[in-house]
Amino acid sequence: MGSRSPIAMKPFENNENDLENGFDKDTEKTTRSTRVTKIPNQALLSGLAYCISSCSMILVNKFVLSSYDFNAGIFLMLYQNFISVLIVSTLSFLGVISTEPLTWRLVKVWLPVNFIFVGMLITSMFSLRYINVAMVTVLKNVTNVITAVGEMYLFSKHHDNRVWAALFLMIISAISGGITDLSFHAVGYTWQLINCFLTASYSLTLRRVMDTAKQVTKSGNLNEFSMVLLNNTLSLPLGILLIFVFNEVDYLSKTPLLRLPTFWLVMTLSGFLGLAISFTSMWFLHQTGATTYSLVGSLNKIPLSVAGILLFKVPTSLENSASIFFGLLAGVFFARAKMRERSQT
Repeated sequence: MGSRSPIAMKPFENNENDLENGFDKDTEKTTRSTRVTKIPNQALLSGLAYCISSCSMILVNKFVLSSYDFNAGIFLMLYQNFISVLIVSTLSFLGVISTEPLTWRLVKVWLPVNFIFVGMLITSMFSLRYINVAMVTVLKNVTNVITAVGEMYLFSKHHDNRVWAALFLMIISAISGGITDLSFHAVGYTWQLINCFLTASYSLTLRRVMDTAKQVTKSGNLNEFSMVLLNNTLSLPLGILLIFVFNEVDYLSKTPLLRLPTFWLVMTLSGFLGLAISFTSMWFLHQTGATTYSLVGSLNKIPLSVAGILLFKVPTSLENSASIFFGLLAGVFFARAKMRERSQT
């Protein structure tokens, strides 16, 4: 959702599996006694930071696009990505974090993924402008369905009956939610469905490209910060091109919003929040694990949906609210089913 969480999800799972399966035994012995006092507080703090940043990012984007009636979603994406590049590059220069150098070989390998990444962010902006936050959250469940089908055909990965049952519930909730949506907007729903396909494609393509990308880096690895820098840097020239293609330049030259300091402040905040999701999600995952991370991510959608309805005064009905709640529960059920599937394999 304009959000950068899909950047991190698969690599995080891989890193976490590496830690669980091949954790250094000496380190584990020396830190086992201190984990009881340190990790719970760190886990709680990182979990709160992750939940607050991910919820705030979506709500701020909705505020910019709807409340300000800002009709330049590509420019908003471009500005957010520029902020991310600026911050990550500064931290890397100061030695706070380590990033891989952006070589031409790495760029060539990563470029197809980046095209999908940009499309994913832009369609998310377009859909969020027309659809309320709660329905966007429910409709995004369709991404899980597309991803599961893609995994089955591309990677010969089979899911158990609980996972398919959860996916079926997600489809039912998305359909019933759309039918009962009092603020239904065909354009917004179309963009959201395209976003679901692009998000699933990004996840599936990332798995294929990741191993190749690691081989062309100097360290033989590609951490989260390098991915953030790579994705956001490559998105800048493409974003500038799309601003002209979608004729946002004409709108930007006329809108009075760009002359408001408060508007730039809100947009800059959205850029910081977008990057904060990447940092806090990595922190939270390393403090807990893929299982807790996945479950909290699903549960986090419930307060997000409620906040979206209340803050933006979304007209709703009992039927639509029930569909939204049903969809959110289906997401939690899906997360639990994936946990059980992972533990069995």
